[in-house]
Amino acid sequence: MNIEQIHEYALSMEGAEETTPFGDNVIVYKVNNKMFLLLPLNTAPVQFNAKCDPDTAIELRDQYSCIIPGYHMSKKHWNTVIIDGTLTARQLKDFILDSYNLVAPKKKK
Repeated sequence: MNIEQIHEYALSMEGAEETTPFGDNVIVYKVNNKMFLLLPLNTAPVQFNAKCDPDTAIELRDQYSCIIPGYHMSKKHWNTVIIDGTLTARQLKDFILDSYNLVAPKKKK
């Protein structure tokens, strides 16, 4: 995935909005006023920060060298995912969706 594909995917989620609270070089995607994805625009290779269940975050870091503790974020709840060709587009989308689901308002049944 490239920056444009990540951007389009993040904004396709219900209630997602794009913000730039840290300047023009980092897009922060929020839902319900809570961050679920940070996308720096000036990194090579492309990378993003996604929120993650703490136990899963550790497992993913152990399993993939392209996943590291969240850069400038809570290392317990955030991972930085470096897009270096190791992971499939489906896996990358799943990380973004999982992050979104952690902060999105829960639907009433």
